[in-house]
Amino acid sequence: MTLKNSVGQGFVFLSSREPELDHAARVAIIESLKVREGERVLIVSNPVREVATIAFAVHDAVQEVGAVPVLLFQPVKTQFDFCEDAVTAAIATEPDVVISLSAEKMGKDRRAIKEPYLVDGKSYDNTLHYLLHGVKKVRSFWSPGITVDCFIRTVPVDYQQMKQDCKALKTLLDQSVSLEIENPNGTKIRIGTEGRESFTDDGDFSQPGTGGNLPAGETFLSPVVGSAEGTIVFDGTIASAGGVIRIHTPLRVTLEKGFIVSLEGGEEAHMLEQTLDEAATRARRYEAEGKLKEGEGERYARNTRHLGELGIGVNRKARITGNMLEDEKVYGTCHFAIGSNYDEDAPSLIHLDGLVSKPTIYAESKDGNRQTVMKEGRFAWEYQGS
Repeated sequence: MTLKNSVGQGFVFLSSREPELDHAARVAIIESLKVREGERVLIVSNPVREVATIAFAVHDAVQEVGAVPVLLFQPVKTQFDFCEDAVTAAIATEPDVVISLSAEKMGKDRRAIKEPYLVDGKSYDNTLHYLLHGVKKVRSFWSPGITVDCFIRTVPVDYQQMKQDCKALKTLLDQSVSLEIENPNGTKIRIGTEGRESFTDDGDFSQPGTGGNLPAGETFLSPVVGSAEGTIVFDGTIASAGGVIRIHTPLRVTLEKGFIVSLEGGEEAHMLEQTLDEAATRARRYEAEGKLKEGEGERYARNTRHLGELGIGVNRKARITGNMLEDEKVYGTCHFAIGSNYDEDAPSLIHLDGLVSKPTIYAESKDGNRQTVMKEGRFAWEYQGS
């Protein structure tokens, strides 16, 4: 791979990039974020060729529109690692846009997890979440585990179609007080949703306070804390501390009052159990070391086994590859996450997404009306039109 210096700059860029990657980077910057001239854009990545190549392409796309990019590299971070203090400090300067392109994770916020931000009674243990969701001063996308192939295939999509699908799902979920999800492999679970507002990762991150993954493509919500009852049979892939697990023996998870009470399956169940145990142990240790406030260690440890999310994939170009960033966006699937949620009222050190194939989802409203959201992996409005 040939290296050259960018004209007028002191940075070194990879000059033999694929044209398709440069196109995808422009889509991310121009169509998704709608970056404008003069805006400050912070890009955080790792010195790993796969993600660094994407980061350089995004850097160049930012520069092309006349904005001011800052590219910051830190070591690769896992589920349990803290990001570098320099990263937190850079985010705290409140750039217009924050982009994370990481080989694994961006890392936890050392200062905020010990002294969370408070906005309107809601607690944020991450500076980016505080600026994005709390005071809505930045916009952002984050791509944990992104690859060049994934970026090229799944970022240049029909965002208008994606937006329509996400909006239709959001309407149904926001009107519900509970959801029932089942699938042919044995998933049958009910979650409470009353008072919860769903989120749309539709790729439109053009306004302060908006953000999500690229590739985009899901509508998701946090179940009411303690409400999940039933069984989830994960049958695609699931995240763990050691990376994404491809599920060969379906992983059966039973929940009562929102929390996991049993795990059944093969080696996959054993690996997940190890991650849950490690997360709980680390939470208690972080409190002992002063990294969490007194009493928070046990709270974080308990929420290790809480159901934190239901998401529904809508990206028609995504496919199951063993990369959870892409897997959870696949149309025809839903995913559940064990651990922390998005309403900031069930914090945990982990957020482990796992796929369920061909779901049928029913939404019940306050007046008792029951609507079909998905039928065997197809949106109800498409199923009815066939």
